[in-house]
Amino acid sequence: MPTLEIENKVFEVDGDGFLSQPEIWNDEVASLIAKYDGIEEMSEKHWAIVKIIRRNYEEKGMAPMIRTICKETGIRLREIYELFPLGPARGACRVAGLPKPDGCV
Repeated sequence: MPTLEIENKVFEVDGDGFLSQPEIWNDEVASLIAKYDGIEEMSEKHWAIVKIIRRNYEEKGMAPMIRTICKETGIRLREIYELFPLGPARGACRVAGLPKPDGCV
């Protein structure tokens, strides 16, 4: 199984760098993955997006659709791409500790 090492912490990931064990996720893990992905500091907007994604995953077992994220946070799609340069699926879902989303986020 591939691993990802960030600041002397090692995480098991799939071939695309998503956590293999989403249950180990916490705010520290989120911050470390964000840094690895080029986000130096998580702002309130970053956290709002991550928390919605995480909550949806815990309640429904999957990432929310991007429309849901925009509606619940009031953050426009363009800004989500600015906050997470790798995009909602690759960037935001990775930071939220989800497995790789199957479809369109």
